[in-house]
Amino acid sequence: MASYRLEEWLRRLFVMRKTVGQALSAGRNRAGQHVAFIAGVQRSGTNMMMDVLERSAETDVYHERDRRAFDNYQMRQPAVIHSLLRRSRGRCFVIKSLCELQHLQRLMEEFTPARTVWIVRDYRDVVNSMCKSFGNQGKQVKRIAVDRDADGWQGQGMSDATHALVRDHVHDAISDPSAAALIWYFRNQLYFDQGLDGDPRVLLVRYESLVTQPEPEFRRIFAFLDLAYRRGHSRKVVPHSIRKAREPDIEQPIRDLCEAMMGRFDGLRPLTGELAS
Repeated sequence: MASYRLEEWLRRLFVMRKTVGQALSAGRNRAGQHVAFIAGVQRSGTNMMMDVLERSAETDVYHERDRRAFDNYQMRQPAVIHSLLRRSRGRCFVIKSLCELQHLQRLMEEFTPARTVWIVRDYRDVVNSMCKSFGNQGKQVKRIAVDRDADGWQGQGMSDATHALVRDHVHDAISDPSAAALIWYFRNQLYFDQGLDGDPRVLLVRYESLVTQPEPEFRRIFAFLDLAYRRGHSRKVVPHSIRKAREPDIEQPIRDLCEAMMGRFDGLRPLTGELAS
């Protein structure tokens, strides 16, 4: 606990110093200002991504715990975010967008020029982390199977075809690991439903590559976001969280869905378009 508090204090001190520096060079920092949405299913490594981006002197970073931009982990209305963006001194305005996966196309249009970095993590590690952190997935998917809007943002944006698939796989005795895997599946399906796999404003990142090859991967991400990368930015990224827990007990039909989704992501090439002007 003491080490966490020290880390948080040092982070806040760095952010304060960065904010002062940005204010002193406001005109230069705001030239070419753009928005970066950091997206992915919960427990996919987006906190790590945000922490690394926050170490850049060029960014203004809004974590989902930041009450200026979020209410109960959900992004506030666009007018609020626009207000924050107008006051921002960072050249890249970085904001978490996990509960908003279903709105990413609209958000990129609303805040153009904008980019999205979408992180995909192996469903087995996500399931283990979800069950450890939340542990209520069975109840969630049973509500969503009845009404896709019954559990707030979790089922929003789901297509009729995906909702029918969810209904086919949900039953009264579904376990939390199987339900968490199903959530991983239908939230990642939003990537394809919105055509993000063909959108040059979106960069797909594999978590496993990110933590085992942090320097080349973060160089690629920083370049995509038009930021200067230094080796120190990703110095704390480590691969310890890959398959560190035992295999979760997931029903085979749901496991098959997730394996097919992993294969679909593996078949994609990274997209690295130019920033919209």
